[in-house]
Amino acid sequence: MIDQRFSEAERAAVYRVIRERRDMRHFSGGRVPAEALGRLLQAAHHAPSVGLMQPWRFIQITRPALRNSIHGLVENERRLTAEALGERADEFMRLKVEGILTCAELLIAALPDGRDAHIFGRRTLPEMDLASLSCAIQNLWLAARAEGLGTGWVSLFDPDELAKLLKLPTGARPVAVLCLGPVTAFYDKPMLVDEGWTTPQPLSELLFTDQWGCTT
Repeated sequence: MIDQRFSEAERAAVYRVIRERRDMRHFSGGRVPAEALGRLLQAAHHAPSVGLMQPWRFIQITRPALRNSIHGLVENERRLTAEALGERADEFMRLKVEGILTCAELLIAALPDGRDAHIFGRRTLPEMDLASLSCAIQNLWLAARAEGLGTGWVSLFDPDELAKLLKLPTGARPVAVLCLGPVTAFYDKPMLVDEGWTTPQPLSELLFTDQWGCTT
């Protein structure tokens, strides 16, 4: 039988990039070379997708005024989220939740219109288009970490307002504002852990055998 494994060093690199990926909020300016950005987008494009529908669209934001408008949408939702959090509102408002104005590149990841035409794999699970786009974002995220670039996924926005701002066609939907660029350092732990916002659960509490809640 042919050994299909990567070399030990290659496997270690794969697991390392997965382990050290972080949702970054602090960027150091600079730029992302066009060649590197192209590699990241190709990595995203290599993602798996149900029925090979490839439901990912990326919009590169280049105009400063448009970047500022996106930041305004996020800031508005940040305040509304704080109100919804009740007693944790002040704590939430102290968190840095985005790096839109300081990252080198800003990308919008969106689902396209016309997705209902894709039935394969979506008849009972129509949300698999979102799952496929998420795989593409994860590919980009891991590739960026390997390139030494930080990525931050921002989801604090009204999707309808962002869709109007970006002139998306009817039926298309923005899913992520992606901040990308050089960082001074990567967080040792997820930022929300360092900030005391939450504590991650161990895998042992999330893994069941044969039926829900049954652990070995």
